[in-house]
Amino acid sequence: MPHSQFSLAGRKVYVAGHKGMVGSAIIRRLESEQSEVLVADRSVDLREQNAVGAWFSANRPDVVVLAAAKVGGIYANDTYPAEFLYDNLMIEANIIEAARQNAVTKLLFLGSSCIYPRMAPQPIEESALLSGPLEPTNEWYAIAKIAGIKLCQAYRKQYGCDFISAMPTNLYGPGDNFDPENSHVLPALIRKAHEAKQSGAASIEIWGSGTPRREFLHVDDLADGLVFLLKNYSDTGHINLGSGKDLPILELAKLVCEVVGFSGGITTNTSKPDGTPRKLMSGAKMHAMGWSPQIDLKTGIANAYEAFLA
Repeated sequence: MPHSQFSLAGRKVYVAGHKGMVGSAIIRRLESEQSEVLVADRSVDLREQNAVGAWFSANRPDVVVLAAAKVGGIYANDTYPAEFLYDNLMIEANIIEAARQNAVTKLLFLGSSCIYPRMAPQPIEESALLSGPLEPTNEWYAIAKIAGIKLCQAYRKQYGCDFISAMPTNLYGPGDNFDPENSHVLPALIRKAHEAKQSGAASIEIWGSGTPRREFLHVDDLADGLVFLLKNYSDTGHINLGSGKDLPILELAKLVCEVVGFSGGITTNTSKPDGTPRKLMSGAKMHAMGWSPQIDLKTGIANAYEAFLA
């Protein structure tokens, strides 16, 4: 796999989506790289091409990390399909084209593990992309993210741009969305367990059967992996970023309850959707390049719970 030995020192790095969980983690990680971090004010609507172009012309970043996206869990994806598809297509297309027009040296696009087919062989290798039907509950978001990967590949092929893509697994940590309606499974469980502990409830309910298996990566591990890719990777193919370990949702719920200190029961609501049965990504490529995550799940959940309480 091509190693590029790219230095971030002294470069202007634009983090798109700096207010989000991923963006803020990337900014924390860049503090030790001697680079100048750039962010765009909220007044710059990333869905508007002229606004994005004007910002790039004025700020001239050397490096772009494209972590801006409209995100949400199963409920949000299922309820707002047009917004998930349109907003994400516009954001990535505008930033990638502005990066080309302003001669950005390197760009890293963040996808999502939902780009892979619903029934992809496990652990999922990068080559599984476009090999089968997507999970229906989040296909809108997935299609937008696949388009972002393909944009980076097309710009590399046609213009010679050093644009790369990384596919993170399920992320969690400080800055996560703990909203009960549209959060992902781990922050939703933290909130449920905390509120049950506060109210003295006998049990908490989880969606679905509790049997689907999920992999989780702490956002600080992700940020470290992304900086590693910026410095060491330059090629067409996207790269998976995960922990390489998964567990059933019911086991996750038990672990969250243990960390939070909720000693009640856990009930399953099988009228609610399970989503994809299993989604474990192969981290073989990152491992072969010499990178692996450092934060174990229990430690990471405790860190996320501290952030939730704060």
